[in-house]
Amino acid sequence: MNTSNNNTRKVIVIHGGHFSSLGGFYEEASSVLMKNTDWKVGTLDGFNDILYGGFGIIEGKEEFEIIWKESQKSKEDLGFKATREFYENKIRQGKPFNIELIQQKLDELTDGKGQTLFEILVEIIESHPNITLRLE
Repeated sequence: MNTSNNNTRKVIVIHGGHFSSLGGFYEEASSVLMKNTDWKVGTLDGFNDILYGGFGIIEGKEEFEIIWKESQKSKEDLGFKATREFYENKIRQGKPFNIELIQQKLDELTDGKGQTLFEILVEIIESHPNITLRLE
């Protein structure tokens, strides 16, 4: 139907080989999504905000594709261990974080029910209907 549209669709590549931590993911996402801006991704919410568009290379609701290369490596890098550390650090810092909520998320993770950082990032991307995610 709209084949001409697909050829012009932006493709953004996130390289799992470029990072091995959440901080590294933010650096990578900043370098590909926020070209020529001073703004850097530093939180999960911030990453979600960028995907709504309006700053960086995403102008708005246009359709685009994110290709996450070496996603299996990222799945391991941002898996159980990294996620546990992520929550434990927040609990250690205390304010402004909601410690009870984070403890609950940590407990869910430990029980095998919670999401890893990788799964959270994938869910954030997939919550945007204009974005197609391809894990490679």
